Amino acid sequence: MRKFFKTPKGRRVAWYLYDFGNSAYAAVVLLAVYSAYFKQGVVGGAEGTKLWGFSVAAAMVVVALISPVLGTLADHFAVKKRMLAIFTFLSAGFTGCLFFVEKGDVFTGMAFFILAEIGYRAAQVYYDAFLTEIADRRDYGRTSGNGWAIGSIGGNICLMIVLPLVVIFDSNFVLRLTLVITAAYYLLFTLPLILFVEERAEPTALKPGESVWTLGFKRLWRTLKELGNHREYFKFMASFILYNDGVMIALNFAAIIGAVLYGFGQEQLIILILLVGVANMLGAWAFGEMSQRLSGRVALFASMVCMMLAVLWLQTNFTGWIFFVIAGMAGFAMGGLQSVSRNMVAKLAPAGKSAEFFGLFAVAGRSSSVVGPALFGWLIADSTAKYIADGMEAAEAEQVATRLALFVVIGFVAAGGLILYFVREEQPVSDAVGAKA
Repeated sequence: MRKFFKTPKGRRVAWYLYDFGNSAYAAVVLLAVYSAYFKQGVVGGAEGTKLWGFSVAAAMVVVALISPVLGTLADHFAVKKRMLAIFTFLSAGFTGCLFFVEKGDVFTGMAFFILAEIGYRAAQVYYDAFLTEIADRRDYGRTSGNGWAIGSIGGNICLMIVLPLVVIFDSNFVLRLTLVITAAYYLLFTLPLILFVEERAEPTALKPGESVWTLGFKRLWRTLKELGNHREYFKFMASFILYNDGVMIALNFAAIIGAVLYGFGQEQLIILILLVGVANMLGAWAFGEMSQRLSGRVALFASMVCMMLAVLWLQTNFTGWIFFVIAGMAGFAMGGLQSVSRNMVAKLAPAGKSAEFFGLFAVAGRSSSVVGPALFGWLIADSTAKYIADGMEAAEAEQVATRLALFVVIGFVAAGGLILYFVREEQPVSDAVGAKA
């Protein structure tokens, strides 16, 4: 087995398996089970939606602060795989700890989730950076899309494992047990990349007077000052910060929207996320092929249009089964937006600085993810309170507030698309030369 994972094909398989495993966390914790359980079972009401948004935002703040520095250190000392392992174990461990969160355990429920989310998001910095080590530049689009599609399959398989348990036993204990199953599944499929795939980058020795504690900050500061020489990367980051906010709102609140607007129970939510996972897989493949055959910009624009149409349709829909169709459409769009974004960073990052620039990519994504989920949750809670004060029933008030807040998604995606229009996809020659110097 070790020998297989040393081959080019084996390295790609291990990279795909990591996505296959960690997508279980996204499917079960973020989408189908824990988000709705925390909102309704741990907290309750619109306050649960607000605290969920704040929990997501808190995790993103931490990741935004640590990712660029850790990414810089990983490039300098060639420890991408070691950092990947540390954050993967952190995430899987605290995913399992969510089993102990019961009704009223608001602080514990937030703390364990925030730590699991920090590990999940920080590990992605190093996982994404491995794209430049397991594929040729001309194959980034297809490899990234394949990885995202295989990851979606992995998330769906984990959901299919836990769904029968939830349906048959229908107990709070079993619902929490699905989080332990998810943690084990998550860890199992990430091990081939962590254990068997060797990092090809060579470490660089510290110069006299340099410290491991200051090196990351110094390189980060130098990179930020040099961003003027990487204009296309800078413009793309500005675009990504905006449209990713819309993606993160849809991702982190999908189950909550289904529960609030259509009264979905846990079984319906799991089926919903299974559908979204299939659509996400198809979107990652379809838009990955589009980016390979046409361009990443074209694929991203097509994904954005699909996303905005889904949100507009949601505003006028009051039928539960149609929401499954709308959610599938949104999942298809998100598959393209997320997988093609990774491809664009791999194309625009200068040679030899993949982890550093994927670290900046993480900062951009996590920084934007602070604003979107927190703003969305706050808008719903604040608007719900105002509608109740005006005499509206609590359930109806929360539904009206949720539909109103969804326009925020359209605003973020449209603004990101406007900036993307000015991005040139291929890195300028001057950038490539500067990166080699």
